[in-house]
Amino acid sequence: MIELNDTGWRYWLVTAALLTYGVIVDPLGYMLAIGLTVVHLLHFIMTKRSVTAFPIQVRFWYLSLLLLAQIEGLQWIYWIPTIGTWAQVLLGYCAMARFVSLLPWNSSERFSFARVTRTFLARPVKGSIKQNVSAED
Repeated sequence: MIELNDTGWRYWLVTAALLTYGVIVDPLGYMLAIGLTVVHLLHFIMTKRSVTAFPIQVRFWYLSLLLLAQIEGLQWIYWIPTIGTWAQVLLGYCAMARFVSLLPWNSSERFSFARVTRTFLARPVKGSIKQNVSAED
């Protein structure tokens, strides 16, 4: 799902490259990825004009995960967004969006194992996973 004309996709591509640099070469890549994610988040807040919009929530929780990995002894967590961001860039599968779609304020559907399974096993989609995972199988 390479989308060269999509600004969000380009942000994710550079972030994935910076995280890869961080886990393989130099931890400076983590700081650069965090900085870019802050810019990414602010850009989308200004574009969407709402801090509660689903794309903003995804970017907020993604940034939170990067910041969590800054804690001493938790640097191994950087592998999670590194792999996940490459999955987003190359395949269009965004695990963070799927997690965020399960938060109670993002759905009126009752939380269940079936819902979690359906959410994480759904094929990658163009657009928001929130609108594309239905309760009907």
